[in-house]
Amino acid sequence: MTAPELHHIQAKAALFDLDGTLVATEHRSRAAWTRLFTNHGLPCDDALLATFVGRRGQEALADHVHRFGGPTVDELFEEACGYLMGPDSPPPFAVPGAAELLADLHARGVPLAVVTSGLRAHATELLAHVGGAGLFQVIITAEDVSVGKPDPQGYLAACRALGVHPADGLAFEDAPAGVRAATAAGLRCVALTTTHAEADLAHAEVVLPDLTTLRWSQSLDGR
Repeated sequence: MTAPELHHIQAKAALFDLDGTLVATEHRSRAAWTRLFTNHGLPCDDALLATFVGRRGQEALADHVHRFGGPTVDELFEEACGYLMGPDSPPPFAVPGAAELLADLHARGVPLAVVTSGLRAHATELLAHVGGAGLFQVIITAEDVSVGKPDPQGYLAACRALGVHPADGLAFEDAPAGVRAATAAGLRCVALTTTHAEADLAHAEVVLPDLTTLRWSQSLDGR
């Protein structure tokens, strides 16, 4: 068997999306959104579910709230969160290579940030699967921005908090909305095909199946 090709990366800081990039949650999110729509007697297919990936839940729901005939976006979001966190919700798991990459970057002293469309409590829970929230100097969640991805606000806020110019940072994403947000902020972007096809992530600098073949370049980071 041929060894997989290694992809060497380097930047002054690494900024990560969470769902689908560090922790596989798409199966869980799809189950929650599907249950929300079907419990209200509405059809739900792959095309509809794709509109939720990588975005703040309330903003994605706002596109469909008129179909529910009464409940507000906040009420529907709270209902969906209940399905997401319920005991019968499919468990999340680490994206291959995520925990190892984060441990290596943390050991090197590379500044790390999470920029997620999810809630802070959700992020804290999920990060336990890849080494814990303590690995990151900055965590930007849905509560910290007024507009979510594909708007670059979250990534720009993370760069400011890290004290890094976007041109010196590297973002990791899995969804088109996230790639657009990162590139609009001026970041280079590595995209993973964990939730979308490679063709949907064409604006990323590098597209990979997961994080197992990524290595931080010692020759460039001075270590």
